[in-house]
Amino acid sequence: MSALADPFEARRVAAAAGLLRTFNEVGVLSAADVHVAARLTELVSEESEAVALAVALAVRGPRLGHVFVDLATVRDTASVESDEPVDLSSLPWPAVDEWLGGLAASDLVAVGEDDSEPRPLRLLGTRLYLDRYWREERSVAADLGEMRASGVLEVIAGGPGTGKTTRVARITAELLEQAAAAGARPPLIALAAPTGKAAARLQEAVHEETAQLQLGESVRELLMGLRASTLHRLLGWRPGSHSRFAHDRGNRLPHDVVIVDETSMVSLSLMARLVEAVRREARLILVGDPGQLTSIEAGVVLGDIVGPGVGEGIVVLDRVHRYGGGIAALADAIRAGDPDRAVSALGGAPGEVTWFPVDAQEGEADLALVRERAVAAGSAVFTAARAGAGEDALEALARFRLLCAHRRGPYGVSDWSSQIVGWLAAELPDLDADQRDYVGRPLLVTENDYELGLYNGDTGVIIAGPDGGSRPTAVFERGGALLSFSPLRLGAVETVYAMTIHKSQGSQFDTAAVLLPDPSSRILTRELLYTAVTRARRELILVGTEEAVRAAVERPVARASGLRERLWGGSIG
Repeated sequence: MSALADPFEARRVAAAAGLLRTFNEVGVLSAADVHVAARLTELVSEESEAVALAVALAVRGPRLGHVFVDLATVRDTASVESDEPVDLSSLPWPAVDEWLGGLAASDLVAVGEDDSEPRPLRLLGTRLYLDRYWREERSVAADLGEMRASGVLEVIAGGPGTGKTTRVARITAELLEQAAAAGARPPLIALAAPTGKAAARLQEAVHEETAQLQLGESVRELLMGLRASTLHRLLGWRPGSHSRFAHDRGNRLPHDVVIVDETSMVSLSLMARLVEAVRREARLILVGDPGQLTSIEAGVVLGDIVGPGVGEGIVVLDRVHRYGGGIAALADAIRAGDPDRAVSALGGAPGEVTWFPVDAQEGEADLALVRERAVAAGSAVFTAARAGAGEDALEALARFRLLCAHRRGPYGVSDWSSQIVGWLAAELPDLDADQRDYVGRPLLVTENDYELGLYNGDTGVIIAGPDGGSRPTAVFERGGALLSFSPLRLGAVETVYAMTIHKSQGSQFDTAAVLLPDPSSRILTRELLYTAVTRARRELILVGTEEAVRAAVERPVARASGLRERLWGGSIG
């Protein structure tokens, strides 16, 4: 595609006709949505344009995080993958009753919970599911319901610094001590998380908490010997399959206790694979923050599980031990969806929370504090790196991070990383940022590298070699120790003066500076703002208009899911 080509041409399907073409051309449907719908309707000789449109919308849903599409409300909730405004109400939406009738008569659609026909879609009331997601939602609800009834499901929810890991360490210690007191074998415990970075952090946190507990030596050794893995590694790869695992309902995990951290990032499909693989008598402990950003795949599983259920095997921790009261008050207001209280909190903690109620594009003069913090941290990283002091360089790197909602554009990571490099170059004449592996370069790992033990989201710094000569070293921290590699051994890494809020999930920094985009940005949500704010350990700097703040607080991620109703009661469909 040339630089002058229409960026939406790749999403358009020239052969599409009727409603598929209309909704594809305005950006509601992608090319993939159209192709799948066209192929399915062709297979059963389905001639209804309305049915084809519904199928395409059902295919579109999981790509946007939805488990189903509600045909009664989709005309009011749909969005377009375009920066151009589109009046969706003017589109030729089918009348709902006729739409549902056409679907109920189609050979592509099973109707109701009890229809046993093996068809690719399932219609429950006005909700249209792809069959796979309907089955996964039902199986997760059934498995978790069985675990809850037998008392082996435990959920520990809460924001950063509320003591979730402390609670996990104490629970595992108690289980091990109880077994030792009874003369029984110690329970087999699995620590897991959806990403390699989160797994490494869970392992480190449990070991750190273990060091603070009063324990017998044998129990301490068992806890310090625990190793965490990704959920995919725990479940085991099955050759030739991207969606099934070695451990499943017919070959369950051997563990007596399975602890999963960062559960907010677990999708419906992955949760289905996990709960079917856990032995019915084993204890499952799900840990996470339901206020944070959810999985990029379909579902909002942790939020659905927590639901209204405090007390039934669910503990919500709300006392913050990490950041100050000002950041905590702001986070609470955001999570509660109260824009007035959030705006008030932004001005209520001078020295801890600093708010620049301006658009980030309006000029550098309003961002003097951001520049000051970025240059101070970058200079400290560079000084330590030149001295070959890896620990000091990594400590300085964690002092400050600029967080953006987007990767590109005027509010994005690329532009602002360049801006920070320019600020540093003006202050540090010896900084040679034009080289690939320059001393002082902060690194962000973007793909897992199991050979080196580095994971997507890990950060490091290139420091001078031990001889101070021409062989720099890339250093990363793991469990209080340094990992050192030649930069030539590193695979997918990028420079990390700024990072996306999504990438920052699970990390914290002494100072976090958050740049909010225009209020119309589709990814500006309550969960995004909450995640960004809670990355700050001591100081938060927020740059964004009051309109952007209010838009974020008032815009929760609205994901269509029936899991909460299945777990806690209510009508499905």
